[in-house]
Amino acid sequence: MNTMKLLFGLTFTTALATGLMAGVFFAFSTFVMKALGRIPAAEGISAMQSINVVVERSGFLVVFLGAAVTCIALAILSLWRLGSHSGWFVLAGAAAYLLGCIAVTMIFNVPMNNALATMPAADAATATYWTKTYLRDWMFWNHVRTLACLLSSGLLSWALRCS
Repeated sequence: MNTMKLLFGLTFTTALATGLMAGVFFAFSTFVMKALGRIPAAEGISAMQSINVVVERSGFLVVFLGAAVTCIALAILSLWRLGSHSGWFVLAGAAAYLLGCIAVTMIFNVPMNNALATMPAADAATATYWTKTYLRDWMFWNHVRTLACLLSSGLLSWALRCS
C-alpha cells in the first residue's frame, strides 16, 4: 500500500470518527441533558453519574481516544504536506478535534463529572450544584465539543476532496 492510500484511509476513518463524536455530543446538547434537567434533581444526578461510569467502559471511549490518536498521526503527517491545500485542512481538522474536543473534555467536562461522582445524588447541596452550575457549565462546554468535532469532520472531509 502506498503512502497516499494510507493517508487517504487514515483521513477518511478519522473524519468518520470525529463526525460520530459530533453526533454523540449533539445528542447530549439537544436532548439528553435537557431531559435529565427536567426530572427531579436526584434522579437526573443519579442518571448522569451512571452515564459517566458506563461511558468509561464503552465503545465511546474507543472512538473518542482512537480519533485523538489518528488526529495526532495526521497532524504529524500533514507537516510534510503543508505545501498542499489538503495538508492544511488535515492539520486544521486534527487541531480542531484535539483542542476543541480532547482538551475541552479533559479541562472542563471530566473535572465536573469527577466532582459530581463524589456527591450524594439525594443531597440538597448536590441538587443546587446540579441545577445552578453543572447543567449550565457542562452543557456550554459540550456545545464547544460538538462544534469542534463537526468542524474537524468537515475539514478532514474537505481535505479528502482536495487530495
